[in-house]
Amino acid sequence: MFENLVESGSHSKDVARKGSFILVTFAIYAVFLLTAFVAGIWWSTANIDQQTLELTALIAPVPVPQQQVQKQEAKPEKMEISKNVDVRKELIADVTRADLVPKTIESKASDVPPVRKGVVTMVGSGNSNAVAPMAPGAGTGQIISSGPAKVVIADEPPPPPPKPTPHAPISGGVLNGKAVHLVTPPYPPIARSAHAAGAVQVQVLIDENGNVISAHAMSGHPLLQAAAVAAARASKFTPTKLSGQPVKVNGVIIYNFVAQ
Repeated sequence: MFENLVESGSHSKDVARKGSFILVTFAIYAVFLLTAFVAGIWWSTANIDQQTLELTALIAPVPVPQQQVQKQEAKPEKMEISKNVDVRKELIADVTRADLVPKTIESKASDVPPVRKGVVTMVGSGNSNAVAPMAPGAGTGQIISSGPAKVVIADEPPPPPPKPTPHAPISGGVLNGKAVHLVTPPYPPIARSAHAAGAVQVQVLIDENGNVISAHAMSGHPLLQAAAVAAARASKFTPTKLSGQPVKVNGVIIYNFVAQ
């Protein structure tokens, strides 16, 4: 049974042989590559004179004028104003605007249509309505046009109330009974000594507030006229009104002096 057994020897010789083969092979490849590299350098140096070399120069770009750059910039898109706003020969407010009073009143109706509410309107040579009305607003857009300038109608303030027309003074006749405070004149001593007596008529002008603004004697004893005029000037009367408006009044105040 054990007659055919083969005794196995050591593998160290086989490993050494394989290692030597690998080292020799690596050395051969290294020498070959080094030879090829050196030969390439030598060949390039020998033929450098026969090569055609091109010299490339770097040139700075030519500056473009600023005006040409501005022309090439994008231009804003123009809009046709006539398609977005109304055009009128003159601005006429709508009849519904009762707060706007026309400058003139004519019997013939105007051929210019009134300004439409909520639509931007400009003054032009004709009358036309916008295809796509543009409402006024505080936008940031810009409209470029060579047409007439846009006109916005502002609400006009209401007209001031009419000033009252001053009336001429009216005649009030004898005003003794219309006095709020009728001053009684004192009897002058010199007139008493002269036994001066009788009636003195004083014509007065009363303003809108009932105050006497002027007075002068029309008749009576001369010694009594000064006292009567002074009393008339100090008197107060009820204001007189005509059609609801205060007016001035001309009248007469009569003073009777009785001698004692």
